[in-house]
Order: sequence, then structure tokens, then C-alpha cells
Amino acid sequence: MRRVVVCAMAVAWAAANARFEIRETPESIMVSRDGAVVLVYHKAEHPAPAGADPAFRRSGFIHPLCSPSGGILTGVRPADHLHHMGLWHAWVRCTFRGRPVDFWNLKERTGTVRYRRTLGVCQDPAGIGFAVEQEHVAFGPGDVETVVLRERLDVGVRFDGAANLITYTMTQTNVADAPLELAAYRYGGGIAFRGPPGWTLDNSDYLTSEGRRRVDSHQTRARWCAMFGPTERGDATVALFDHPSNRDAPQRLRTWNREHNGAVFCNFVPTQETPWVIRPGEEIRLRYGVAAWDGRVDAAAIEQRWREFAGR
Repeated sequence: MRRVVVCAMAVAWAAANARFEIRETPESIMVSRDGAVVLVYHKAEHPAPAGADPAFRRSGFIHPLCSPSGGILTGVRPADHLHHMGLWHAWVRCTFRGRPVDFWNLKERTGTVRYRRTLGVCQDPAGIGFAVEQEHVAFGPGDVETVVLRERLDVGVRFDGAANLITYTMTQTNVADAPLELAAYRYGGGIAFRGPPGWTLDNSDYLTSEGRRRVDSHQTRARWCAMFGPTERGDATVALFDHPSNRDAPQRLRTWNREHNGAVFCNFVPTQETPWVIRPGEEIRLRYGVAAWDGRVDAAAIEQRWREFAGR
């Protein structure tokens, strides 16, 4: 996409017979299509729920993510995992300067991820998007903060007549003076998704590119993982895509079996099998995609969208 840097965004863009609008406020960046919200990225720090540990505050996440008709597909701050934030990412089991750091589990008070600034809006004949800078911050003794990773997050949005299609590219650079060591662990790092609170064992399920479902998808490799369930606008499907250029692609999944009454969670994990070290000055990139449809979509349609995303 052609990048256009702006100070305050309120940009409309006609694309593929749909009118996109991107609007920035001090709190958020919202992308809509023909008046329906596609997604909202949160710049401002989202406070912890009333009565919860203040450590759960966080910025730099997407909620809601919506189907084409506006059905909400994400959940934030569920009671079982107050650090789950719709569509987001963070490294989990890390070591920095000899100390454990967890950018995901906020209650540990060893790290966080936060929005720093907006880099600009991007647009082309097919869609619209934005770029932001995020910081992955380690907390040391005395709550001293060190920015370990400086990240550019590029989010692009287009519509193909049936689905909202989103690209989600993370470019992270170690700007500290010591390596960030990422242990092999069952979750963290890659794109993560938490479904809406109404999704349960009785009304939702998973489907992966390998034909796996809720009961057998965890720790398996997949090009894509789709999830479906009801919204206030009817049934909808959301799929996460792993790009073949990513580390350890097709990456392993973290999904939930029957935990939490069938609540839906999905995470592509670049380090589930092998550790990784990001050295000072080193840059890494991870590319993911998201597709959202109204209704329940079959594997062939999802595979077609993945192939387009992957350039196959």
C-alpha cells in the first residue's frame, strides 16, 4: 500500500465498490465500510475492570473486530482471562538481562505492550489501513522501564464482496543493549484472538486447514484456523491466516478444547516448538491475515482466501 503520513486522520476512500473510512481520535483508530465498523484499534490505555488489579491496563489492541454486517467477533477482559484483548499479540516466557519478562500476562508486572504513536494511513485502489508504533516494555527493579522491542504494526483492510479481509504485519526491532530470549512455550508471540463472550461449547467450533476441530487442534500445525459462532447479527466466521514466510510456518496453534465452557481462543505460536533469540539491533517480521464473513463458511472458501493472502 502507498503510505501517507497524516497528523489527524479522517479519511474516506472508495474501493472495490465499497466506501471505507478511517477516523482517528486521541483514544482510537476506527476503520468502517459503508458505515459499518470493521475494526477499532485502541491507542489509549484501556483501564483494568473495576476492582481488578490495575496492572491489567493495556493499549495497542483491536476490539471490536466485526463481520461485514457489523456482528462483533471479539471479546475483551473476560473474567477468566482479564489480559485477553480481542485481537492482539505479545511474547510470554522471555528472559531479558537475566530476568524473567512476560509481556502477555500483565498481572506478573514484568512487562507490557503499549501504543506509542501513529505513523500514518495507507490507501490503494483495493482498501485502506494504518501503521502505528508500539513498544514492548520490560519492568525491572524499582519499576524501571526498558523498551526492549520497538514495533511497527501495519494493519490493512479491504472487502471482497463477501468478507472483511485484514492484513496484520508486525515488524519488531530489539532496541535494547541485551538479547531478548524467547523460550519454547505453548502460547504467545503471534497473532491472538479471543471470541465474544456468547461463544460456548454448544454454539461454536473451530476448523483448521488440516480439518482439525475444537477437540484436536491444539498444538497442531495449520495454514489457517477458522472459528464460528453467533453474533447479534446472526452466525459469523472469522479465520486467522499464517503467512508461509513466517518463522516455523505453518506455525503451531494454541486453541482451547473444553476449557471455560467452550470459550474460543486461538493463537499462532512461532516458538511453541523451538526457542528464539532476538539480538540487539535485530529486526524480525511476522505476517498474519484475518478474514471475517457473515454466516458459516466452508473450508474451500477459507482456503481460497488463504491462498490469495499467501500469494499461492
